[in-house]
Amino acid sequence: MTRSSVVRRWLTWPKRTWQVVRALSGDDAYERYLEHCREHHAGSTPLGRRAFYLYEQERRYRDGPTGCC
Repeated sequence: MTRSSVVRRWLTWPKRTWQVVRALSGDDAYERYLEHCREHHAGSTPLGRRAFYLYEQERRYRDGPTGCC
């Protein structure tokens, strides 16, 4: 392994770690939605960020609370 490749790996791990954290928390859902729309629904206009958020909230909680409280 050359020195430059080691430096590159050290410089990219924070970015990759942040991507993993965002994916696990669901924070990247809107970006994934836009990517899906580009790949599968090229002719349609995707929802805006706020509309997507409201849609997801409604979808998630439509059947009432699912937790203990």
